[in-house]
Amino acid sequence: QAIESARQGDLNWLMLIVIAVLAIAIVWFVVFIERGQRRITIHYAKKQQGRFAHSPQTSHLPLKINMAGVIPVIFASSLLLFPASIAQWFGQSSTGKISEVFQEFSLLIGPGQPLNFILFAGLIILFCFVYTAMMYNPKEVAENLKRGGAYIPGIRPGEHSAKYIDTVLTRLTLVGAVYMAGVALLPQFLVVATSIPFYLGGTSLLIVVVVVMDFMSQVQSHLMSHQYESVMKKANLKNYGSSSAR
Repeated sequence: QAIESARQGDLNWLMLIVIAVLAIAIVWFVVFIERGQRRITIHYAKKQQGRFAHSPQTSHLPLKINMAGVIPVIFASSLLLFPASIAQWFGQSSTGKISEVFQEFSLLIGPGQPLNFILFAGLIILFCFVYTAMMYNPKEVAENLKRGGAYIPGIRPGEHSAKYIDTVLTRLTLVGAVYMAGVALLPQFLVVATSIPFYLGGTSLLIVVVVVMDFMSQVQSHLMSHQYESVMKKANLKNYGSSSAR
């Protein structure tokens, strides 16, 4: 559609190149943030087996910047579209006054309106914190680390570790929520500020990129599991051949 507009002269070719570069930059930024992690260093206590003492092992607890995924954006956009749906439903009935109220409100929160920016960003940030709190429990993670003999360096196991993980998770969630709100609102802001049609929606972009990344990670893990199974089968065959030769 953008190329057709440039051919007809409605859109400058230079502006088309700028839009394409900006779209690629936004996609790269989304991929960069979605792959970003905050790794909390974890040490395992020394294990004594007979006369031998094993040195403590070091691992990491990965925390993604965007723990909530695309669910907050979907919920926020659905809530903003809800008044328009109610207005359309009441428009078919005899209660015209209620329909007018919902229609006026839907126009106030429509795309490009200042109230739409504020409500959309606020709902995304709210749902990011709510969904992250529902999906990730720092107390449960701290208890599992304590049971497994693991601890965070400089932090006491148990409640102190849970508070530390919760603090780190809150900061990451805030960064992730601001990032999601910015990406979702950037195309609308460009359309309002420059009056240039931006054909890449922020919500659809986030959904497509996150879904594609999840699909690629699942395919990669599936291929790695098949490679691991083939290696184990080859190792078992070699062991069987050597034992038969003996």
